[in-house]
Amino acid sequence: MRDKIIAVIKKNDYLFFIIKYWRLRFLMFFGTLISDKKYIEFQYRSRTHKKLKLDPPITFNEKIQHYKLNYRNQDLKRLVDKYAVRSYVQDKIGEEYLTKLYGIYNNVNDIPFDSLGDKFVMKLTNGSGFNYICSSKTEKDIKKIKARFKKWVKLDFYMLGREWAYKDVPNRIICEEYIESKNPQGLNDYKIFCFNGEPKIIQVDFSRFLDHKRNFYSPEWEFIDEKVAYDNDPSINIEKPKNLDDMLRCARELSKGFPQVRVDFYSEGDRLIFGEMTFYHGAGYLKFENEDFEKTMGDYWSL
Repeated sequence: MRDKIIAVIKKNDYLFFIIKYWRLRFLMFFGTLISDKKYIEFQYRSRTHKKLKLDPPITFNEKIQHYKLNYRNQDLKRLVDKYAVRSYVQDKIGEEYLTKLYGIYNNVNDIPFDSLGDKFVMKLTNGSGFNYICSSKTEKDIKKIKARFKKWVKLDFYMLGREWAYKDVPNRIICEEYIESKNPQGLNDYKIFCFNGEPKIIQVDFSRFLDHKRNFYSPEWEFIDEKVAYDNDPSINIEKPKNLDDMLRCARELSKGFPQVRVDFYSEGDRLIFGEMTFYHGAGYLKFENEDFEKTMGDYWSL
């Protein structure tokens, strides 16, 4: 029911923005009264309807909660930052995999809207879902961006799910290129789950702005009939990306040295584009239709 309500709210862009903003403001104020462990235990039960088991953690979601509370690799603070991660990607696989960078700003007053092109993507560097996709710049877009990011840069994303890597990471605004897609449903989002530097599962999110669906594949591009948070569609023939081998190679390079990380890419024509690195997939609260699949993904993860 919760996911259905959120899906309906997301269709109203302004309503979704307001609710998300005030939810985080509430957590920033009252969340400090609760320890990370108690907060995570409470949120885990309310979101998954299960008691959190950490002695030992078995499933993928349980291990994400363990990650939040115990994994303290300082490199994560650089890699969750959408601007700082760019230098890491450049060093590891090359700058050709990065989007064009138009600017990095501390606040909306620093953004030179007049010199920006008509198409761009504006993001908050510290957080997930704080984006504005502009496909044709208008005064209305500029007003929306100013109103939203003026508030967003003051938010503490860490308080939403107690994901340690986001704690004390400063908020900035990054402006990147808008990637054109020949697909009328938009770009497919390839999310590669890597464990100890080895890709094991590929999640493909598609039709995100029409009827969001999510299919899973093996690294050999065999369809995996599982559902996590969103419905899948076995009837949709998502062709194996032409650059899949390169995608997997890049995922291996970027994920080396980490017990678990999700490495995201977009593929448009022959171009492979880095998206982000995520260490706490769905904050560890996503609903697995098949609990065995959740355990299988947990089994890939050696703590």
